[in-house]
Amino acid sequence: MASKRQQESGAEKRKKRKRDETQASLAGSMLKYVQGGSQGQDEPSSSSAIPGHQPPAIVDPATIPSQEEQEPSTTSSEQEAKLETQKTELQSQKTEIDQLKEQLQVKQVAFSASLLDHGNGHTGPFNTQITLIFKHVVTNIGNAYNPQTGIFTAPVRGVYHFDWSLYEHGNIAAGVVLFRNGENIFIVYEHQPTGGVTASNAASLLLEVGDQVSVRLWANSRVYDSENHHTTFSGHLIFTM
Repeated sequence: MASKRQQESGAEKRKKRKRDETQASLAGSMLKYVQGGSQGQDEPSSSSAIPGHQPPAIVDPATIPSQEEQEPSTTSSEQEAKLETQKTELQSQKTEIDQLKEQLQVKQVAFSASLLDHGNGHTGPFNTQITLIFKHVVTNIGNAYNPQTGIFTAPVRGVYHFDWSLYEHGNIAAGVVLFRNGENIFIVYEHQPTGGVTASNAASLLLEVGDQVSVRLWANSRVYDSENHHTTFSGHLIFTM
């Protein structure tokens, strides 16, 4: 009877020891599991080290585009077009400068001449009007007066002033008339039986570029000139328009 109780007591002790070992093993496994999870939580990653802060991104320099890639290069055709535009602008500026120089020069227009360049004598009479050629040129600024033809040609649009005078002696008419292109403007006319006679006239005319002004001898009249320069023709630009 006692032996049977001892056997049951020994079996119970073995079961209890085995149960305790199993529980200890389970407790050890649980402890390792818990420690492993805690270690993962106790070591925060760099991205969450500072709440709300995002660390700067690391950029590979090789991925950064060059300036040539960022700014497309100008094509040769665009460069040529730009160059042509600059040439055109430069030529336009040069033309404007030349025009300004020309305008400055043509504002200086004046001439004065007498009928004969040497000696003395009469011119006329003729049965028709003729253009008098004033050959003795004293002043011809701007070269608008032509001593080969006796014609003044307006180089610029503006108002011009002209003077002309004559001298004659003897019993014959003396007359000269100012012409603008084919238009009779003003006349100087005298007829005195004896002695010498002198007369003069003047006019201010609006002329266009290329208009021509001259003095013509009146038909059947004559004029006289000498080294004293009695018979003259003068003109100058007053202002441009």
